[in-house]
Amino acid sequence: MRTDREPRRPVLTVDLGGTKIASAVIDAGSEVLARDHRLTRVDEGVEAVIGRIFEVVESLLKESNPGPSQPGSISIAAAGAIDSVKGVVTLSPNLPGWCNIPLRDQVAERFGMDTFLVNDASAAALAEHRLGAGRGTDNLIYITVSTGIGGGIVIGGQLYLGSSGAAGEIGHMVIDSGGPECYCGLSGCLEVLASGTAIAREAKKRLRDGQNSALIGLVAGNIDAITAREVSQAAQDGDRLAAEVVAQAAKYLGIGMAGVVNIFNPDIIVFGGGVSKMGDFLLDPVRRLVREKAFSISAQAVRIVTAELGDDVGLLGAAIFAREQKMGRQPDEN
Repeated sequence: MRTDREPRRPVLTVDLGGTKIASAVIDAGSEVLARDHRLTRVDEGVEAVIGRIFEVVESLLKESNPGPSQPGSISIAAAGAIDSVKGVVTLSPNLPGWCNIPLRDQVAERFGMDTFLVNDASAAALAEHRLGAGRGTDNLIYITVSTGIGGGIVIGGQLYLGSSGAAGEIGHMVIDSGGPECYCGLSGCLEVLASGTAIAREAKKRLRDGQNSALIGLVAGNIDAITAREVSQAAQDGDRLAAEVVAQAAKYLGIGMAGVVNIFNPDIIVFGGGVSKMGDFLLDPVRRLVREKAFSISAQAVRIVTAELGDDVGLLGAAIFAREQKMGRQPDEN
């Protein structure tokens, strides 16, 4: 593989998720020079999705001017358990059929460019640490709460990936062993109790049980159309049912974060993802539970805040990951 020794050149980044493939060319100042967005269409199979990634990369390379503004590397942030050292998508529940897929090498061989692969939440953690809410801290935990719950870990200023690349699967801590079954095979995982999907599911259940809520009006009577966004809106407008559902999710998040605080003693926990847009309405109960349930010395040291970098956080983190790899700043693999 050609090794590019110019880390200042732009990085072509790809954020691969179960719903969308977002991509961008990002320069050394973390400015977006060009971007692309298209559906993943996971139902078409692994090879079709990889082909779509190729199309995305080809499209952005054509848009880039030759010379210093031409991307010098490709960096992919993907959902699931990622072995960044081997460049393999080990397992991704959001990408059915993706098991031990050597995505990094397939992309590198196709385009003849240095290529990197990292978990999307780990990339987001790196971006928030270097550019966002975690600037100036040593130890950061990033939590994304959206369709699922993921996490990324920065320890001593370095991204921690774990021995097999799967560190940060905070959504699969078991909070209630008697709780609902999670797709991972366990029961009562944080993700199945407090994700956006869980919030919507609980609201629908209560409505079908006959409870009253303004949610019905927000979706014109179609209970199946309820998402966490509608629940959040109704809760902040004072709807009792919606507020109870959000409070329940916040309780589980608070219990989970108390455990995280006890284990990692971080300077900061940064919440990202769509559900985090509730802001203090969601996070104040989480903060309170951390103060109540974590060791006081650790609870007093941590700040719990919302992310600063928005929807591009995974792309920005992927670019930073590639640059730091090229400069020899290896993430902690142990």
